Amino acid sequence: MNRTRVRRIAFACGAATAYVFALRPTLLCWGATYREAGVRYPSDELVENATSQSTMAVSLPAPPEEVWPWLVQMGHGRGGWYSWDLLDNGGRPSADRVVPEWQDLAVGDRVPAVPSGEAYFRVEVLDPERTLVLRSDLELPSGRSFDPRGPLPRAYSDGIWAFHLRRLPDGCTRLVVRTRGRGEPSFANRLFAWGLGEPAHFIMQHRQFRNLGRRVARRGSAGARGVEAGQARRRGNVRLVR
Repeated sequence: MNRTRVRRIAFACGAATAYVFALRPTLLCWGATYREAGVRYPSDELVENATSQSTMAVSLPAPPEEVWPWLVQMGHGRGGWYSWDLLDNGGRPSADRVVPEWQDLAVGDRVPAVPSGEAYFRVEVLDPERTLVLRSDLELPSGRSFDPRGPLPRAYSDGIWAFHLRRLPDGCTRLVVRTRGRGEPSFANRLFAWGLGEPAHFIMQHRQFRNLGRRVARRGSAGARGVEAGQARRRGNVRLVR
């Protein structure tokens, strides 16, 4: 074995080690405090024995009642995902305004992930202005969604994409996004998550945070007026929780 080949192998091993022990933990908890990353959230139990988990967070310049409508209208053929539209929305620009027709979301609804509707997220938990949990169960390698209450395919991936909102003292919103996933075959699922799934999620989620921040900021800064408006809107509001 020549020296050049030895150096390449050593470099590859060093890069893999650096990613696993240094870069990967940072990507999985980007923006989150130690407490936010370590706490157990409502809906974590939906994916027990998860083989992958991430917790990313951001503070948005608007109260929860102004952030919530943007999350509710997500989906292909709806408001989009506010991320890299060319990659996750067929090149169609994500909505730059809140659309009333897309605000009627309920537990059990399907949120299309692709134009054909063969892959979708299912609304598992919906607590207005607090928690929105989307679940995806995909048969592999077809990539079609299936009902996890029935027989499980031989190869599949199962995961949640959970949005948790908390009002900050200044009236702004702390948005914590938790993902949990698992699948079969377990080894192949872990390999895919570590090598592609987790880095891809980081790139897309980071972009979504930035674009959400820009959108809610255009509707006015948070503060006393935002808090007062939120309090007025919540009078008589009925929360729906699964």
